[in-house]
Amino acid sequence: MPRQPNVILVNCDDLGWGDLACYGHPLHKTPHLDRLAAEGMRFTDFYMASPVCSPSRGGMLTGCYPRRIGFGDFDGQWVLFPGQPIGLNTSETTIAGMLKEQGYATRIVGKWHCGDQPEFLPTRHGFDGYYGIPYSNDMGRQPDMPDYPPLPLMRDEEVMEAQPDQAAITARYVEDARRFMREKRDTPFFLYFAHMHVHLPHYVQERFLRESENGPYGGAVAAIDWAMGVLMHELEQLGLREDTIVLFTSDNGSRADFGPSNGNLRGTKGQTWEGGQRVPLIAWSPGTIPAGVVQSGLTSSIDLLPTIAALTGAEAPSRDVIDGVDLSDLLTGRTSDSARSEFFYYHYDSIEAVRVGDWKLHLRKRDQEMRELYHLGKDPGETNDVYRDEPETVAALTKRVEEMRKDLGDAATGDPGRVRPAGRVAQGRTLTEFDPNHPYYMAEYDLIDRG
Repeated sequence: MPRQPNVILVNCDDLGWGDLACYGHPLHKTPHLDRLAAEGMRFTDFYMASPVCSPSRGGMLTGCYPRRIGFGDFDGQWVLFPGQPIGLNTSETTIAGMLKEQGYATRIVGKWHCGDQPEFLPTRHGFDGYYGIPYSNDMGRQPDMPDYPPLPLMRDEEVMEAQPDQAAITARYVEDARRFMREKRDTPFFLYFAHMHVHLPHYVQERFLRESENGPYGGAVAAIDWAMGVLMHELEQLGLREDTIVLFTSDNGSRADFGPSNGNLRGTKGQTWEGGQRVPLIAWSPGTIPAGVVQSGLTSSIDLLPTIAALTGAEAPSRDVIDGVDLSDLLTGRTSDSARSEFFYYHYDSIEAVRVGDWKLHLRKRDQEMRELYHLGKDPGETNDVYRDEPETVAALTKRVEEMRKDLGDAATGDPGRVRPAGRVAQGRTLTEFDPNHPYYMAEYDLIDRG
């Protein structure tokens, strides 16, 4: 009987739809990821459930729109900050928890950002172990933010180092991931590798900085590609190529301050224009996922949980509603049509847009109502508003929004929907406190970039 496949899910931070060479970037060299795409399936219309990191990550791990799991708003903030008393509810089933029930060894390396209180850490959500920085790398002490607690580097539930050398973090993550893969080579494993890059500030190893044609940002992209190359080489050495599914993506679009990172897409991180939520997805598994396929079907990160369940024989959550659909037939080439027909773009807890087929209807941006319609098949850059020319299409998409408001709710209209609460503790506290007598590697990071 063949063994269950290993699953490696690589999630970058703020990497845009157009940041890889195989997605058309003119300056970034990404040979390892290009090879992954050539040997697997590259998706052109893959969406994260949010244009910012905490809700995006919570949604992907649970197969739900963030609002469904109480992750649309964090006491008025759009992401979680150090010491907040909120996090992913332990009653939610994550990909890790689902696979752990199937006997998988599970590990997260890198950024968590679903709550830093003990009750919300990865080890309480199906991960056997954790090594990484629990939130964004700009949430440490910087010259303009001396009141932030020192940035923690954790192992499991313990802080091992504060204010670590960020330029060395990717290499440390890679080492930890390789150790896990070697130790668990004889049993099915799930590795969630969540990069620090390319989130600001950009601390990059000298080698990648020296070779970059796009400054520190390009160096950070190169570091991501190098890490992918090392992980793929490790699979080769361990003889696990035929037994592993690799998924590579990003938590939201780029800030787009560093060139054509979002390709020809409009908008940036934090926005519900295409550039904020449409991101790369490369899926690879020799013998399971056909090679050299470019897939333009509508797909989303919330589909990964049910898809991984189908590919591994695991049981997707049935007790609670999830919003993802099973894309396993699409990934394995049994069909060329995606099981997803629509996608709703939420900002905080409000529906700002909906896509059905190739049509995208915008309803609002932040607190301002708007009505614009775009045909993404012809106009992925959202430049030609045809709202007045397509009344029947507008009516059909508006009806779908009204139906979704009854299901998931919409803060803009006051519809409550069927939602579950985020986890909450009575009093939050930060993982670290500044000690003026501690010999930190960098008591304050010298870059003031934040994003």
